[in-house]
Amino acid sequence: MQNAQFLDVTAAALVPGPLAPQQVDPALIGYFQSQLEGHYRADMLLGPHDLIGTLGPQYQLIDKLTRSATGETRRGLLRVGAAYAALVGWLYQDAGDVSAAAFWRGITQEIALRARDPHLIGYAMVNSAQVRTDLGDGAGVVDLCEAALDDPSAVVPKVHVMAMQQQAHGASLLRDRAEVDRLIGEAERLLPRVDDDLPWGNACRRTPGYLEVQRATCYGRLGLGAEASNLWTQVLAVVPATARRDRGVYMARHATAAATAREPEQAVEIARDVAVIAVETGSARMRRELATLERAMRPWQDAPVGRDLAEALAPVTEGS
Repeated sequence: MQNAQFLDVTAAALVPGPLAPQQVDPALIGYFQSQLEGHYRADMLLGPHDLIGTLGPQYQLIDKLTRSATGETRRGLLRVGAAYAALVGWLYQDAGDVSAAAFWRGITQEIALRARDPHLIGYAMVNSAQVRTDLGDGAGVVDLCEAALDDPSAVVPKVHVMAMQQQAHGASLLRDRAEVDRLIGEAERLLPRVDDDLPWGNACRRTPGYLEVQRATCYGRLGLGAEASNLWTQVLAVVPATARRDRGVYMARHATAAATAREPEQAVEIARDVAVIAVETGSARMRRELATLERAMRPWQDAPVGRDLAEALAPVTEGS
């Protein structure tokens, strides 16, 4: 990352002080919390680039208020600030900037520790594990997820579910299908117990087929093309069209699974729709999934179906 880019990424989190003190109304905690759900919905509809510029200044304001607040108001602002930092980290990760994502995941951990909130600390560990997943570091993913559950009685079921599904991704990177199935199975048994009112980390409740998405992704990573393809068909039947970015990512993974299952024509048919969504959303995750599809389709690169794929993905590759 170039120096100017690094300063842009870190500016909202590293404002030098001291800042002028001010009165902080506790009602501001609820205000910032109420904004979170709208940001999560907008992320599904817009993708990362339009939201990064909105979330950074909001986080900066929360940080400024935290420096003046005291007592429970301060702790409440720290908790909501950690949730905002986590979302900024996710946006950078979706935009393909792993360095920026890792920085904001680190900020999330710092604020969670300052808030002394075990649920948020566990959540922050899982967030960092997501970055390690993108880096292909299976052992690192497992380490962080196990740390998140170091004291299982201290965290709500939602953190358990998040940690176990992410650890399953680590297990898939380590080529351990049995562990993938065990972890996803445990998460499935816990999912009905997720009933907290915490404003962050609610994808497990909000995302249709949440755990089947994780299982299908892990199976695809393990090269289980037919099984992954069948799961993606089930998942995509329940994911709403409004979740455009997520649908695009899932469809790209479905296409790769089809190619792995030696169904190249089906893979190309799916890829045509994904290319349109990838251009519209600017999701680097989707582009990365399409690059994985291209590798899976190499056996047919000189065949007509291979040329069809190149034509279908041309709008994406030209815009890279």
